[in-house]
Amino acid sequence: MDKKDIGYIPQIKKIRFSSHELEFGKRTLIMGILNLTPDSFSDGGDYVSVDKALEHAREMLREGADIIDIGGESSRPGHARISADEELRRVMPVIERLNKETNAIISLDTIRAEVAEEAIKSGVHIINDIWGFQGDAEMASVAAKYGTPVVLMHNQNGTHYHGDMIDEIKRFLMESVRIAKQAGVKDEMIILDPGLGFGKTSEQNLAAMRRLKDIKTLGYPVLIGASRKTTIGKILDAEPKDRDEGTIATTVLGIVQGVDIVRVHNVQANLRAAKVADAIVRREFNG
Repeated sequence: MDKKDIGYIPQIKKIRFSSHELEFGKRTLIMGILNLTPDSFSDGGDYVSVDKALEHAREMLREGADIIDIGGESSRPGHARISADEELRRVMPVIERLNKETNAIISLDTIRAEVAEEAIKSGVHIINDIWGFQGDAEMASVAAKYGTPVVLMHNQNGTHYHGDMIDEIKRFLMESVRIAKQAGVKDEMIILDPGLGFGKTSEQNLAAMRRLKDIKTLGYPVLIGASRKTTIGKILDAEPKDRDEGTIATTVLGIVQGVDIVRVHNVQANLRAAKVADAIVRREFNG
């Protein structure tokens, strides 16, 4: 099998920050989801206490998570917005203890610059912005100020696309990159996310999954977050916590197309699948 048959040629890239390093290309990185919300679609209310949240974070780290992604505000369709103060109240105690008690790489899923800045000061290493710096105008400046790696995700209101959907997603993401770099974010600190489940119908999510390799052509590490989402639920006719097999399918198909990070609820199962997929796809690094 030639390299062209696997859909992409692995390239090694590194992000160095604080006392940590993320290396892309040799293997798929696992981002474990830690929702501190009462209303998230899959595990809302499960980890609202600090002790339960820390216990779950430690469990994901033991299972092999490379990054813990903390969220204090649900982004599911129809969610109720909360104040910045409430978001900080939810996330800060967990961030502070996780930073103090573990060596975890901590990501924060937030769309507010003021929340991002306070979290970075308390030990957050990565900012994961579901509006790709096109929501809060100050987010890029905060990331640049602290030299923080960023995940820039595609998003939009509604599901209508004027032309080819992937072309529009790519244009959005490159505008996000322009905003980031103009603010002073270093090119090597940028990770892109096509935004599965955001501004897309189920059919559009499947179409995006088929063309993840097109997002890779932009030249940045790519993250996907398909875990337990509605598209999988519709295919399997399953409730969120019964969608892990479907999530694993998206993980493997993503790896075949060059995805670098998968954001998942079930770390152990996805890591095991990723190891096998990596051994096949990234075979020059795995014997």
